[in-house]
Amino acid sequence: MEQMERYRALAEEALHHCLPDGAGYSRTLFDAARYSLLAGGKRLRPCLVLAAAERAGAALEEALPYACAMEMIHTYSLIHDDLPAMDNDTLRRGRPTSHVVYGEAMAILAGDCLLTHAFVHMAGAARRHPERAQAHLRAAGRVAEAAEAMAAGQAVDVLCEKQGAQAGREADQLKFIHENKTAAMIRGALLAGAELGDADDALLAALSLYGNRLGVAFQVADDILDACSTSQQMGKTVGKDAAAGKLTYVSLFGVEKSKARLEALTEEAIASVAPVDRDGFFASLARELLTRKQ
Repeated sequence: MEQMERYRALAEEALHHCLPDGAGYSRTLFDAARYSLLAGGKRLRPCLVLAAAERAGAALEEALPYACAMEMIHTYSLIHDDLPAMDNDTLRRGRPTSHVVYGEAMAILAGDCLLTHAFVHMAGAARRHPERAQAHLRAAGRVAEAAEAMAAGQAVDVLCEKQGAQAGREADQLKFIHENKTAAMIRGALLAGAELGDADDALLAALSLYGNRLGVAFQVADDILDACSTSQQMGKTVGKDAAAGKLTYVSLFGVEKSKARLEALTEEAIASVAPVDRDGFFASLARELLTRKQ
């Protein structure tokens, strides 16, 4: 998608300049943060910020700090997710994870640094646009809500893995995990971008529902890929969900029902955004994610 590549290129360039170099005693901290932040990836969340901002009439330059903030928060969550106390992964985005390279303590601090600097970065953007302080406050609030929901989803995911899901409540717990751990950040990216423009209630409602459905679909696809793909394709260790006995869509419903659910979620996402999807960008993105291989 040409439009998606344009957003990705803008986000990638901005990400290379959003962290301070670090000097003296703080150099190792920022080197560790930069190691994970600039490791590549789909950059889906920053692209969604930019797409929604442009749809709402906001300047992309004004939205870029929020795009970077979403990717910083996403990256911090991956660093912490890979730690031995969590998923204990040694491969991420095709190279050794942060704690393998820098040690557990520095990896934790690098994640903390990225989370905190995301809000430093957004505050700087707001200061540069004092005449639009309310819009920036709303956008930052959307980012904060998404980050908090993600932590809640991750917490339930961990509890289910360590203690087992509640008997008879597995599907409900899985829905909570998917809607918070994954979908909240995708939904938040869209709403943050839209808040920077002249989004009306109809646009916000459509993007909210689209983000929720797209986010859950993204996680279902991830569950399927973990069961059916290879580490080389994914750039991270696969098969760990089943080995760890994690609660996933595949573990609960099997691969074929998961694929059917993924298709249904994709169609729901497309239908929810159709009234505001003038050029078909959001529909095309949903279909592209439906068939992704990593």
